[in-house]
Amino acid sequence: MKIGVVVYSWSGNTLTVAEKLKERLSSAGHAVDLLQVQVHGERKRGAQAFELEAAPDLTPYDGLVLGAAVEAFSLSPVLTRFLEREDSLEGKKIACLTTQQFPYPWMGGNRAVRQMRKLCEAKGAEVVGAAVVNWAKSRRGQTMADAIERLNALFSL
Repeated sequence: MKIGVVVYSWSGNTLTVAEKLKERLSSAGHAVDLLQVQVHGERKRGAQAFELEAAPDLTPYDGLVLGAAVEAFSLSPVLTRFLEREDSLEGKKIACLTTQQFPYPWMGGNRAVRQMRKLCEAKGAEVVGAAVVNWAKSRRGQTMADAIERLNALFSL
């Protein structure tokens, strides 16, 4: 399967998870590209005023993993705007990934996943699952490993 891992990463944490996920999906036999959603210039965390750079082309992919950090208990406004501007995700198999500083998914991660799911389904996508990585030091490695395995299983051959 051709999979695009599409992320917006403000601090680099989400990108770290995406890179490890790309390796895992590739080792499972998928053709995987890591694509970043970026903004022009510097954006302060939480800022609503920003301009997106050229958006990655999602048409070549059968499956997508869309990821971003939680901001103010919600999906990052950057990934939200990116998804709102997509014409269609019809026929795409999508998994959602969120990262967050708080230790429990109910502290923003679950809400961000619901928001991402709603945006994707409105564009015709089939959302097959999600994972939340909690960036709290004590469980960071375990939640990252669990999320990567959960997302990999969603795209099993």
